[in-house]
Amino acid sequence: MQATLDLARESGYARLSMEAVAARAGVGKHTVYRRWPSKGLLFLDSLLSQNEPDLGYPDTGDVMADLRSQIHAAVDLLGGPPWGPLYRALLGEAQHDPTVAAGLNERFIRPQADRTVARLRTAREQGQLSSDFDLDLAMAVLSGPLYFQLLITQEPLTHDYVDRVLDALFAGMAPRP
Repeated sequence: MQATLDLARESGYARLSMEAVAARAGVGKHTVYRRWPSKGLLFLDSLLSQNEPDLGYPDTGDVMADLRSQIHAAVDLLGGPPWGPLYRALLGEAQHDPTVAAGLNERFIRPQADRTVARLRTAREQGQLSSDFDLDLAMAVLSGPLYFQLLITQEPLTHDYVDRVLDALFAGMAPRP
């Protein structure tokens, strides 16, 4: 998996091959294919095997501050090299390979979304959010602009952008008098 990441960083995901990974790792390509039937699944496992910063949520009692802290950490991790380009490549591969899409969703996207909704639910129970706001919709509204920036416009993901998204979302989620 380290050989996969090293090669992807050096030459990009598009040029990555199972044969090159096997050669770099010093094993036969059949050894690699026996464990990973596709380059996309090997890449997914390789990326998700890294011990990167925890993207969990603190619970300081201030949901806005907690979201800001967590999303800033995610932006710092995924917004630039080395992980940003690799993560974008993985998302691109997921568009063409349903097994990669399912694995990415199951092992990274869904757990992160579940943590976000759980944090929002706690905030709603504490009266910080409107009692009738759809928390799954809040998750989609929150993540959509970030993925739009990361994948479509490819403009830098910044803390300021995150703060503007949070301010806009919280204007709609605030408790109503």
